[in-house]
Amino acid sequence: MTGSNMERTQMAYARLAGFLYLFIIAVFVLGDSITDRIEVPGNFAETARRIMASEMLYRVGLSMSLILAMSIVLLTIGLYVVLKPVNSNLALLGLAFRFVEAICHGVETAIGFVILHLYIGADLKDGLDAKQLSALVNLYSAEYLLVFHVGLIFFCVGSFLFYFLFFKSKYIPRILSGLGLVACVLVCMLGVLNLIAPQYVAMLLPLRLSMALAQVSVGLWLLIKGVKVRPQES
Repeated sequence: MTGSNMERTQMAYARLAGFLYLFIIAVFVLGDSITDRIEVPGNFAETARRIMASEMLYRVGLSMSLILAMSIVLLTIGLYVVLKPVNSNLALLGLAFRFVEAICHGVETAIGFVILHLYIGADLKDGLDAKQLSALVNLYSAEYLLVFHVGLIFFCVGSFLFYFLFFKSKYIPRILSGLGLVACVLVCMLGVLNLIAPQYVAMLLPLRLSMALAQVSVGLWLLIKGVKVRPQES
């Protein structure tokens, strides 16, 4: 592939990555807003009633995690193509970490539908009372959150590698890639804290805003401006 063809390819994949950064945020927010609107934390009976009244909408909300997983795969491939010329080994490592993140979102989807079955499964209600079903929902919800936070750590490591390559290459302004690097460290700390000391997590939740700002900023830049490809130093 000639230099000009490679630059055009990088530019095309950069704009695709920019769109997917924004699309992924929209899908994540939409999915959470749908399920949060229907669920009533700590109230199994009311949540079950609401889900049965809006089952299709709830299924759409749960399915957002699957769309999220597939979008992450596409985003990661786009970033890999853009950043491979900078350092192929680090780009491949970033791809691997974010692929694991995508797998975690797929597992979240499966767990979410298991929880849905506990809420609406008539066959289960014949053998288990509401208290037992509520306990099962709490158990699977805890597993869902565990998978989410494990995926969050892989997301932060993979994203850190890609932001580092953007910082090194100067394909985008360093202030944007630097913001991404800081956000990855902060949110990764939050994910680890969720695993080892969850009682302190609530006070640090605003740290997630740094990642949202980084994702939106980089996504808009890539979508509108693309990347400024420069010859790489040997």
